[in-house]
Amino acid sequence: MIVGVLALQGDFREHILALESIGAKTMLVKKPEELEDVRALVIPGGESTTISKLARAFGLFGPIVDRIAAGMPVYGSCAGMILLSDRVEDAAPGQKTFGGIDMTVRRNAFGRQVESFERSLEVLGVNGADMTGIFIRAPWVEEVGPSVEVLASVEFHRELHPVAVRQGALLATSFHPEITGDNRIHKLFLESI
Repeated sequence: MIVGVLALQGDFREHILALESIGAKTMLVKKPEELEDVRALVIPGGESTTISKLARAFGLFGPIVDRIAAGMPVYGSCAGMILLSDRVEDAAPGQKTFGGIDMTVRRNAFGRQVESFERSLEVLGVNGADMTGIFIRAPWVEEVGPSVEVLASVEFHRELHPVAVRQGALLATSFHPEITGDNRIHKLFLESI
């Protein structure tokens, strides 16, 4: 089984290293024919509007939407969470997502780059000690549909906001586990495939 990592923009190298450290066979995905060769896909953090535009320019947007609709397992971190959402608050003009998770996310919800932070998180389905969540211009989930399972939430300004969700074969986090050295989210994703 090959796990693809969308390699148009963002921290795709870190996801490759995280996946390979737990024994996954990986492949960078930049073209539609490469997408055909993978069983699952990771959409990295980066800039969601840029990734979306590049996916359209490289002919990947439609094929990714089709594979998600056909049940391909996908994990998205940060920008990947935005791209897996069905709805986006504060979307950039003309912004499109691949969709698949019945949720509304808010872009840059926790603030600007200088307001990035770390938070200890208990993530449902991840055994052991709490994870360190690194939030960099991160989204949060505003609302979820009935088939979406919330795996972790963060309190921010006295409100609880979901930051890790799963719906069927789709998993999304607003934080970046790929840069912490803690690969338990990647293991959770592989176990679901």
